[in-house]
Amino acid sequence: MHEQKDNPLHGVTLEKILIELELHFGWEELSKQLPIRCFEHDPSVKSSLKFLRKTPWARSKVENLYVEMVSSIWHKPPN
Repeated sequence: MHEQKDNPLHGVTLEKILIELELHFGWEELSKQLPIRCFEHDPSVKSSLKFLRKTPWARSKVENLYVEMVSSIWHKPPN
């Protein structure tokens, strides 16, 4: 249990990750960050979820980008 408290993905669904990434980057920038077909051609949360649930290497890339995004937001210096 203790190892999960430091895991930024603990308790976060893949759907929430996609929504957060899309809100932060937008589909166009997301497809530049991660050139994955489900982000490049007619992207949607539903179609991306379907693809990412079947494709471990792509899901891993999405999760890593989410962790980077969250870490950069957490570590931004105050204004």
